[in-house]
Amino acid sequence: MSVLAGRTAFITGASGAIATASAMALARDGARLILMARREEGLARTEELIRLQVPDADILPIVGDCMDESAVKQALFEAHARANRLDILFATVGGGGFTPLLMLDAETVRRELEQNILSTFFVIRHGAPLMRPGGSIICTSSSSGPLTFPYLAAYHVAKAGLEGLVRAAADELGSAGIRVNAVRPGMTRSEATGTMFDTPGLLDRFMPEYPLGRLGTADDIGTVVRFLAGPESSWMTGECLSVDGGNHLRRNPDLTAMVEAVHGKEKIDAVRAGKEVN
Repeated sequence: MSVLAGRTAFITGASGAIATASAMALARDGARLILMARREEGLARTEELIRLQVPDADILPIVGDCMDESAVKQALFEAHARANRLDILFATVGGGGFTPLLMLDAETVRRELEQNILSTFFVIRHGAPLMRPGGSIICTSSSSGPLTFPYLAAYHVAKAGLEGLVRAAADELGSAGIRVNAVRPGMTRSEATGTMFDTPGLLDRFMPEYPLGRLGTADDIGTVVRFLAGPESSWMTGECLSVDGGNHLRRNPDLTAMVEAVHGKEKIDAVRAGKEVN
């Protein structure tokens, strides 16, 4: 019998590469899937990819904005109603952009905090009451959570805040038998990082910071999400697992040249001199 047979998994941002790989790993072990994302075509593609490997997978796609609290709450109720249970939550929505700290404005910082923290909070806040003891909540952090990344300050702060949320939720929900953990992907090929992977020479700056000598794939993350979802990790909570080829042992690269190309060398020079730039 499949290890996750009969269990229901709910995934936000489900059309992304990491979400798709994780959903596939869960489906292979028997979990039914409720997949939420904004774009119907993206969800259809994810379902198609999963069915290529798991033809009989039980999949319910829900089109909705994962940044809309009411939409997430409704989707969670639908997920629970599928089989009168909710066992696994995987929150993947997040993101950020390269902008020097002294060029950031309040709206940008607020947006990235909301995108990375509030999107996950909605899943925990409205999903946990529907779960039974033994449930597992998995969040998506980043190697940029514990490690600073030049010119990625808002994202770094947001992911560090997310990890605080993971620990707080794990502490409070332990009495309900619900585990809360996170994965910290390193540089992984996905839609969000595709441009960086396709820019000649850019990834060469990352390689010295990855002891295992390669960058990540979505499957690298998906296997760890599957571990955190299942009984093998039943005595783990409040953990943020680095899945990054050892990047956490070193540092993030200096991508000044790339940022200069976007914002202009003169402005970056001013920022490096500690001057405010509009």
